[in-house]
Amino acid sequence: MSEYLGVEHVSLVANATIGLITALQTLRITGEVITTPYSFVATTHALAWNNIEPVFVDIDPATMNLDADRIEAAITPKTTAIMPVHCYGHPCEVERIQRIADTYGLKLIYDASHTFGVKFRQESLVHHGDLAILSFHATKVFNTFEGGAIVSRDAKTKQRIDYLKNFGFADEVTVMAPGINGKMNEVQAAFGLLQLKHIDRVLRMRQLVGMRYRQALGDIAGITVPRPAADTQQNYGYFPILVDGSYPQSRDSLYQRLRDSGVYARRYFYPLISNMPMYRGLPSAAPANLPFAKAISDRIICLPIYPDLSMEDQARIVDIVREAGEVHTCRSVA
Repeated sequence: MSEYLGVEHVSLVANATIGLITALQTLRITGEVITTPYSFVATTHALAWNNIEPVFVDIDPATMNLDADRIEAAITPKTTAIMPVHCYGHPCEVERIQRIADTYGLKLIYDASHTFGVKFRQESLVHHGDLAILSFHATKVFNTFEGGAIVSRDAKTKQRIDYLKNFGFADEVTVMAPGINGKMNEVQAAFGLLQLKHIDRVLRMRQLVGMRYRQALGDIAGITVPRPAADTQQNYGYFPILVDGSYPQSRDSLYQRLRDSGVYARRYFYPLISNMPMYRGLPSAAPANLPFAKAISDRIICLPIYPDLSMEDQARIVDIVREAGEVHTCRSVA
């Protein structure tokens, strides 16, 4: 794994949620952490499990990542870290966010769950931040059924992570910290070794599927396909589309039509984390603070994408999206 990612210090964990929780423990993060409301709920749950208050900041509507322009306004004396997400594997503004973290003395932890195989300016995206956490869940481009990894910058930090993920044990009789059982098991690891043998082929196949989607969907009125980030080699772990106001059906209507046709698209991410009962009372969760995140969450659909998605099945998915709009338009005119 270290060789493939081009990094020296990798700690394997049972899953990415444990990875996030352990990363926060490793850097002794307290107080408030600035993060995004537009992610899988585990991002924020990891903060809650460490008794840290999430401070939600709106996203950039083009990248769907934490908006670097809004971070500084959210910093308070209680802020100790920033935890952005490379959403769908698209890079955050890593250099700007790093400068903000350095200026204010904040730790920077990336939820890099979606980024395996993603390269930004010809190096793995996990090179950025104090720590980066990868997910190897079954839905990811590289998976060990469940699993994950924490990428750290130095041997001392990796050693603390390795203590914490193994109950705090340094040896049979020495416990260094109140750790957790967060180890990746041997079966997961063995499966991961097999996956590594095929991952480059898998990424090439995913790219072909993604390119076919982009070409086929490009002329459908009301459907927007987000543009890939510059200087980035994508992994095509997800294929998000946005259902705009000019599309004749609502996002939810199109989603249900796909589901009724046996196409299991996802409204990913919907609802926003900030709308969930345990977080919506936070001052930063107020909808007025997060207009772009809400707008994207209300419009997003991620279409099925996997290496063996056949051209025929993919064409059927595109046809459903195309015909749903056309049929609705005809009925409205009639």
